[in-house]
Amino acid sequence: MDDATPDGSAITVEVAYADATRQIVRRLELPAGTTVMEAVTASELERDVPVGTIDPTRLGIFSRRVSPDQVLGQGDRVEIYRPLVLDPMEARRRRARRR
Repeated sequence: MDDATPDGSAITVEVAYADATRQIVRRLELPAGTTVMEAVTASELERDVPVGTIDPTRLGIFSRRVSPDQVLGQGDRVEIYRPLVLDPMEARRRRARRR
């Protein structure tokens, strides 16, 4: 997959955040070589989500966790993950108790 547009100077990416009630997706054209965290900052999503939601340790590209300094490729979708409300193991224990 080519990491840049034909002229080699820009890429188009999406930055996405979703919670229980809404989804926000911003499509951006950024310079080739832009990192995940730079794209999140450029998306200006921090003004539309609760304070503290954007955590550099909870970012991914197409459902795969990545570091904030990961360089983006053409067409990548950066995803901002929310913290877990309930640990999956605890949820399983609660379901088992109800049976």
